[in-house]
Amino acid sequence: MSAFRDICTMFTGIVETVGIVKQISADAGNKTFLIESGISNELRPDQSVGHSGVCLTVEEVIANTHRVTAIEETLKKSNLGSWQVGDFVNLERSLKMYSRLDGHLVQGHVDAIAKCVKRVEKEGSWEYEFTFPKKFAALIIEKGSVCVNGIGLTAFDVKRKSFTVAIIPYTFEHTNIKSVHEGQFVNIEFDMIGKYVLRGLSLKE
Repeated sequence: MSAFRDICTMFTGIVETVGIVKQISADAGNKTFLIESGISNELRPDQSVGHSGVCLTVEEVIANTHRVTAIEETLKKSNLGSWQVGDFVNLERSLKMYSRLDGHLVQGHVDAIAKCVKRVEKEGSWEYEFTFPKKFAALIIEKGSVCVNGIGLTAFDVKRKSFTVAIIPYTFEHTNIKSVHEGQFVNIEFDMIGKYVLRGLSLKE
C-alpha cells in the first residue's frame, strides 16, 4: 500500500515476529513510525515488510529499529492512523518465490477495517467475531481464507456483514491478536483470487 512498486510484493499471512511502536511523527497527511523488533536489524532500506497486514517500505534501519511511513491513502483504509506508541505490530517479510507457502497469498493491501464485536475464550483456544462493510460480503466464504492484522486465518460462521475466526494458542501468544478486544478495529484483506473472480463476473453483466 505504501508505493506502486509494492504491487508485486506477496506475503503468506504467517507472522514472523511482533514489533512495538516506539515513536510516531506526522508530516502533512502522512505518519511515520519507528518500530522496534527482533528482525529490524536484518532489514534494509527499500525492503517491503507487512505491518499488521499493511505493506510498508523500510526507509531506515537503526540498530534494532526500523522506520516506515504510511501515506494518507493507507491511513484511510487501515487502522494505522489510530496506532499509538507502545502498540504491538505483527511483522512479516515478503515471500521469497522459492520458499514454502505455509499460509495463503496476500498482497499487504488492506481492503477494509473490521470491528471486533466478540472475543470468547474456549478451552485451549479463542474465538473472535468481526463485522465488516457489507459491500465486501461476496469476498469471504465459509472456511475461506482471510487476513486479519496480517495473520492468515480461516473464516467460519460467515454472514453478510460478519465472520468468526478461531485462534490457536501459538498464534495467540506470537501475534498481536491477544491485544485485540471487543470494540477495537483490525485490518482485513480478503482472498486475492476471489477478487479476480468477482471482477471478471462483474464485467460480464
